[in-house]
Amino acid sequence: MIQFAYSDILYWIWALVPLAFFLFWRKKKKQILREKFVEKVLLRHIAPDIHYQNEDVSVVFLICVIFFSIVALARPQWGFEWREIKREGLDILVAVDTSKSMLTDDVKPNRLERSKLAVKDLVKKLNGDRIGLMAFSSSAFLVCPMTVDYSGFLLSLEDINTSTIPQGGTSLASAIKEGIRSYKNIPGKYKAMIVITDGEDLEGEVAPAAQEAKKEGIQIFSIGIGTSEGELIRLKDDKGNYEFLKDSQGNFVKSRLNEQILQEIALITGGMYVRASGAQFGLEEIYDQRLSKMEKKEIKNKMEKRYFERFQIPLCIAFLFLCWETFLPRRKNENNN
Repeated sequence: MIQFAYSDILYWIWALVPLAFFLFWRKKKKQILREKFVEKVLLRHIAPDIHYQNEDVSVVFLICVIFFSIVALARPQWGFEWREIKREGLDILVAVDTSKSMLTDDVKPNRLERSKLAVKDLVKKLNGDRIGLMAFSSSAFLVCPMTVDYSGFLLSLEDINTSTIPQGGTSLASAIKEGIRSYKNIPGKYKAMIVITDGEDLEGEVAPAAQEAKKEGIQIFSIGIGTSEGELIRLKDDKGNYEFLKDSQGNFVKSRLNEQILQEIALITGGMYVRASGAQFGLEEIYDQRLSKMEKKEIKNKMEKRYFERFQIPLCIAFLFLCWETFLPRRKNENNN
């Protein structure tokens, strides 16, 4: 059974229909122009050596050249063999803070959207590594389990927002404990967890959770986003207007980056802390300096069909037609007179 690696290219074959009409129309127009100057009967006597039939053949050959070139570009394949595929990589769990403080715009466009953009850039660097996604605020929720389906992961990332976990507040301990549960059946030396947050923990108990993560072999790499000066939290109302968030006493709420707690959990687990900025977020730094150098494990062995490439066949046919068209006689020799 024939299949094509780039089947979409085959749609260009339809372009041959108007091209064929154009080439034959141009040939016909040339013939009409000749007959305007010389009558058809006299033309064969004036220019007896012109090979008129080969003009039609030349057009057909050119169309064949283009047709088989398109087929070759689509990479036809048939026949296959089974090959064992070995893949090595890391297991990386990314935990993103989705509390309302992440809507603060001291980092443009706001902390949450900037975090999502940085995670997308991280995915581009992965090659065989599995990646999972967790959203957390007052509690934590595994949005996307460990996967090598990066497209599916990015769809899950795009969907998270401050409504993913309705209850307000921030609990880093909940995120760490959910990370421990997610890594339960994975060997210790391959565990890496990236926490992206402004570090405003309202629930406490972060240090004990970090100690527990260390026992499970999880290294936590924390990224602090925001500024120590902080900024008022702006929310969009039902009419699309922005208003500043207020607490129960009616005071405006200002969100500040708490670096100390993020440095602490990174130190306890043997990870790394980076403060994000507008230009250098820190995820690539963590991956280049630490994650890429961690020992990778063999994630999965599987047998995979490898189809044999057959593009050489239509490519050779296209080349033959091109040669025939090139050396096609335009004039009759004496034997044909």
